[in-house]
Amino acid sequence: MGTAQPTSRQHLISQVLLKEFTMPEPKGGSRQLLPFDLHNPQRVHKRMPTSRCGWVENFVAVDSPSVEALWGDVERRVPAALAAVHAGTPFADPRHVAVLRDLIALHYIRSLHYRDAHTGAVERARTRLAAKVITQYPEQLRLEALRETGLYLSGPAALGASTQRLIERSTESDKLFRTCIEDDFLKMRDLASTRRLEVITPETGQFLIGDNPALPLCAKGNRTIYGMPFEDAQTLLLPISPRHMLSLGTEDVRLTVPQSFVDRLNAVQVHAAHRYVYLHPESDLGPFVERAAQRRPAGDRTT
Repeated sequence: MGTAQPTSRQHLISQVLLKEFTMPEPKGGSRQLLPFDLHNPQRVHKRMPTSRCGWVENFVAVDSPSVEALWGDVERRVPAALAAVHAGTPFADPRHVAVLRDLIALHYIRSLHYRDAHTGAVERARTRLAAKVITQYPEQLRLEALRETGLYLSGPAALGASTQRLIERSTESDKLFRTCIEDDFLKMRDLASTRRLEVITPETGQFLIGDNPALPLCAKGNRTIYGMPFEDAQTLLLPISPRHMLSLGTEDVRLTVPQSFVDRLNAVQVHAAHRYVYLHPESDLGPFVERAAQRRPAGDRTT
């Protein structure tokens, strides 16, 4: 049996979800969706196949076949669960409910939000560790630098820089991220399994999906706050088609929401996106996204 090859172009949004937002091109062409570039909202946006959307280079740079196999174990079971959602019977089979919750957990962890949070936490830990090591073991650090470079570090700046390099080598960022993202997915899947599943359908209109699609959210009156830790959120939302969104809640239930609520949820997807949102080509959501893009908050996570 051959060894799986590393994958550099890694989809953060499962293609099985992106396909839900596609339609066949005229004259028997492939199914395509409409990517909207939030960095260039005035450009002409062209339809594309799912293979060209929702990916980044080397999201997991070390041992990607192993983690891709973990994602794939979830994604292989998604089509049957989506078919049940479309048929109006998402709760008829407990296995469908379980895989849909897993799908939410997968997109919460396999995201640029997660990577940014992980990177920030590691950098803060390194800074604290470096300060502690410099205070407690300055001579040992100088001897190690002397052994490696032949230079004796006299000043605090040189000692600090050498300590940072030593810590970076010892933690090996890519390997640490690879381990953490798998561990945290398993933990998140366990947390999601303690919640019930809500399947949300719009009375009118359609949902879109952003490139950071699984969003922890709290609704307070007319304010929608997103991006907090899952433990502090009221729910965790994931669009799965133009006509369906999943939410972790307190009971298994199908909900129908008005256009105003659809607009709020779509605006959150636009505001939380890294760069792209993806639309069904006949959704007519382009003008809405363009307006929402103009109101994207710089740092505040409130819509």
